[in-house]
Amino acid sequence: MPLHPEIAKFLAGLPAPAGGPLDPVALRAADEAHVAPPEERLPLHAVEDVTARTASGEVPVRIYTPAEADRHGVLVYFHGGAFFLGSLDTHDHVARSLAKETGLKVVSVGYRLAPEAAFPAGLDDCYAVVRWVAGQGESLLAWDGTTLAVAGDSSGGTFAAAVAARAHDDGFDRITHQILYYPSLDLDFDVDRYASLRENAVGYGLETAGLKPFNAFYLDSGADPADPLVSPIKRADLGGLPPALVVTGEYDPMRDEGELYGRRLREAGVEATVSRYEGAGHGFVQHFSWIPEYHRVFEETRDFLGRR
Repeated sequence: MPLHPEIAKFLAGLPAPAGGPLDPVALRAADEAHVAPPEERLPLHAVEDVTARTASGEVPVRIYTPAEADRHGVLVYFHGGAFFLGSLDTHDHVARSLAKETGLKVVSVGYRLAPEAAFPAGLDDCYAVVRWVAGQGESLLAWDGTTLAVAGDSSGGTFAAAVAARAHDDGFDRITHQILYYPSLDLDFDVDRYASLRENAVGYGLETAGLKPFNAFYLDSGADPADPLVSPIKRADLGGLPPALVVTGEYDPMRDEGELYGRRLREAGVEATVSRYEGAGHGFVQHFSWIPEYHRVFEETRDFLGRR
C-alpha cells in the first residue's frame, strides 16, 4: 500500500534539513521541544523516576505501573535515537502505552548517549538495569518473577537484541522475551546489503543517506559494526535466545535487516514473529502510534507477551 496519508502529510510539512555537520545538542533540544506536558500524558496508576544503582553505575530509570496489583511482570524498555538522541521524556508516551496495553510494569532506561559516552557505555547501562531488575525486582518493583521482557525501538532495538545475546552468553536466563521495533541490526550501511536500503532510500522520513552521519557519533566512539554487540545480525549462532517479536515498517530502509534477523532466529530454533506494518516508515511507534492502524503495535506486543 502507499505511504499512510497522515505520514505523507507530516513529511510534506517538514522543512528542508539544515546543511553542515550534525549538532547533537541542538538536535536533542529540538527533540525535547516536542514532549507533551505532564497533564496531557496517558494517565497510569503510578509513574516514578528512580536511580538504579548498578554494576554500570547510577542509571536513571522511569518506572510505569499500569494498575495497582500485588505483583507485576516487567518490561525493560530502551528508547531509540541513533544512540545519541532520545530520553526518558521523548519516549515517555511509548513507555506509557506499553504499560497500559500489556499490563506489565515498564522500566524505561535513561542510558548514556554517544558521543559524550563512548561505546559500550549505553549498552552496559541497559544490560546492567536488566540485571538490577532481576536482583531488586521482587522487593523494589513487586516483580512477579515470571515475565522479564526487553524491548526497544530503532537503536533501542539494537540494544534489546544485544542485551538478550549478552545475557545468554553470561548464563543469565531470566529474560523471557525480546521485542524489537524496526531495529537497527546491521550498522554496515553498504546500500547493496539489503534491497530496502535502495527501495526506501528517499522520501519516507529516515533516508538511507542519513544512516551513516546519524550513527557516526556511536561508531566514532568505538562501536565496531563487525561486533555482534553492535550489529546483532552478525552473531553467528542465534540459538538459545529468547522468543522475539520483530516489527518492521514497509517503507523503512532498515526493513530487510529486521526481517532477515527474524528468519535467522527461526532457523536457529528460536520462536520469532516478524510483523510488517504496511504504509509505515521508520519511527512509526514513536511518532505515529496515535494512528489506530499503528497503535495496534502495542496490542500485538501484549498478545506476543501473553503467548508464554
